[in-house]
Order: sequence, then C-alpha cells, then structure tokens
Amino acid sequence: MGRDEPAERVVVLVAVTTLLPQPRPTSPDYEAAAPLPRVDPVTRLPILILFPHSRCNCRCVMCDIWRSSVTNELSAADIARWIDEWRALGVKRVVLSGGEALLHSRLWTICDDLRDAGIGVTILSTGLLLAKQAAELVRRCDDVVVSLDGPQPDHDRIRNVPRAYERLAGGIAAVKAADNRVMVSARCTVQRSNFRAIRRTVAEAHSLGLDRISFLAADVSTDAFNRPGGWDDVRVSQVALDERELPRLRDELEALELECAADFASGFIAESPDKLRRSLLQYYSALLGHGDFAPIECNAPWVSSVIESDGTVRPCFFQPPLGNIHHATSLGEILNSPEAIAWRQGLDVRRDTICRKCVCSLSLRAPEA
Repeated sequence: MGRDEPAERVVVLVAVTTLLPQPRPTSPDYEAAAPLPRVDPVTRLPILILFPHSRCNCRCVMCDIWRSSVTNELSAADIARWIDEWRALGVKRVVLSGGEALLHSRLWTICDDLRDAGIGVTILSTGLLLAKQAAELVRRCDDVVVSLDGPQPDHDRIRNVPRAYERLAGGIAAVKAADNRVMVSARCTVQRSNFRAIRRTVAEAHSLGLDRISFLAADVSTDAFNRPGGWDDVRVSQVALDERELPRLRDELEALELECAADFASGFIAESPDKLRRSLLQYYSALLGHGDFAPIECNAPWVSSVIESDGTVRPCFFQPPLGNIHHATSLGEILNSPEAIAWRQGLDVRRDTICRKCVCSLSLRAPEA
C-alpha cells in the first residue's frame, strides 16, 4: 500500500479516531456489527497506541503529563525494527498520543515507516504545533484529533498557555488548507471549568471547520497521565463536579439535545444524547455516591495495546503495565505471556474497579465494507 492510499476502515477510540474517517460510528452498519471477540492469546491487534514523546506543551488542570521533568522518546530506529512484528499481529492503525507527539525529534520518519508498512496513522494533538507541521502531517496522516476545551476564554484558561485557542484555530485551518480530505476532529474533556459551555463548544467546533466533536468526562480516579498514586481529594475537587453543579449539567445536556438535534443526527456530535447522559451526568453523579457508574462494553485489552515513551506496555490507558518492550523480545511476548493471558481471562470490565470508572472505553467493531 502506498502512502497516498487509505488504510482499512475500522472504527476506534471513543468513536472519534478511525482507521479511516468513515464509516461514522452512528451509521447503521457500524451499530449492527458485533464487537470483535475477546480472543486469547492475542493474534489480532488492529490498534496500537504509541506515546512517542513524554512531554507536553500545555499545562492543563486535568492532566499532569506536563509536570514531568524527564524527557523520553520512542526511537525511530526501534519502531522501524518492531514494525514487521506489529504487521504480523495485524496492526492496522497506530495512534500517536502522549504527551505531544509533534514534539518528537524524528516523528516524520516514524510516520513514513508506518505508512510504508500499510499502517494508518492518527495523531492526537494539543493543536499548538499544527500550523508549523501541517504540510508534513497531511502527507502521512489521514486522521487528526485535537483537544478543544470550549470557547476561547475557557480553552485558554484550561490549557494554561499563551494564545492556546488562537494557535489551535490556526493549526486546524492550516491542515484543512493543506489537504481538506484529512479528517480533523475534536475531543472535549468535560469538567468543572467548562461543563456549562457544551453547546457553545459545539458551535466553536463548527466555526473552526472541524469534522466532528466528541465529549468525555475527566479521569480523576487512576494514576494515568503522570499521576503516580492518583489524586488527593483537593485535586479531584478542582476538576470533578460537585452537588450543586449536577443540575446545571443536566440542563445543559437537555438543551444540547434539543438545540443540536441535527448535529446528533449527522454524527457531527459523535455520541448520542443517551450516551452523553451516561458518560457525563451519570459518571459525575456516581463519583459523588449517587447511584452506580454506567456499565461499559470494552474489548480494548484484546484488540489494542499502549506503548509508552519509556517502553512500558499497557493493555489500555488506565490498567497496570504488562511489561516493557525494551526488556522483551517482542510485543507479542508481553501480550501473550502466561501472566497477561491470565489477567485478561480474569478481567470482568463491568466489575473491575478501574473499568467501572473508565472515561475512554473502546468497543472495536469491524463492519463489512
């Protein structure tokens, strides 16, 4: 497969990131398709998530990655050496997350090697560097997901870097000008600082020329995103909603359903109104002890994996490590070790403490083309 040819169509990662930005997750063929089975040992791994660079260029209140004083990179040489095995495992799409992937010193070499191997590339980005990198990016990536935290005042306050919204807007425009076929979506983390502005965030997504927007709650319960040991109650209270704010969130979601019906129908808003009530209102209510968290359907540990910038291999963003790729002969050796298989076979995603509070579950389907 050449660099200008699209990768196979499979939907991944909270209905926003895709192997190709179609079919939409709201389409009937996708909804009708059953999730890929949970098979052990893992022999089919369509999605691989890489943290190529450990640092970030934002200082967001809901994430501590930027607090790290250590800079790690997955080397281009190592990735080139691993690609044959990834293809043998059935990897169809690599999602570059992090940290800010665009900070990597040899990112385009990595992307070139992946595309030459027929593997599609998605970049998750703060958007601050998109304008400078747009021309190179569109040659290699068909899918970009940026963080949008609300209208300009909310976004700038949450990102906590100068001109964050202005630079994001310029980056989106630059990518679209370079190649309008590249899918550029937004992901908004709904939290205390922006939950009153969900409708305005949708309007901003339109004005920025984005193709789609997705909403998720803020993870406040795990040690992901450079939070060893997790957050104390003070940090949680700075991000999660309190009792007085739940009715306001309910009102905002009800108004969103009424005023943005066309956006739900078209898939511009990736989730359904019911899913947003479960993933936002029910989630923040459950954190306060009001009822249970919404049950999830997730096959991430069987169809995807995460490799962090220091080589740590996880089954998903939030679960504990399975090993380190620098200390093993292959990714498959880690994923299919007796310990990893036993862990997956004992995992009940509807009862597991981490899974029950998950804000970013994955239920990968493969509809017929």
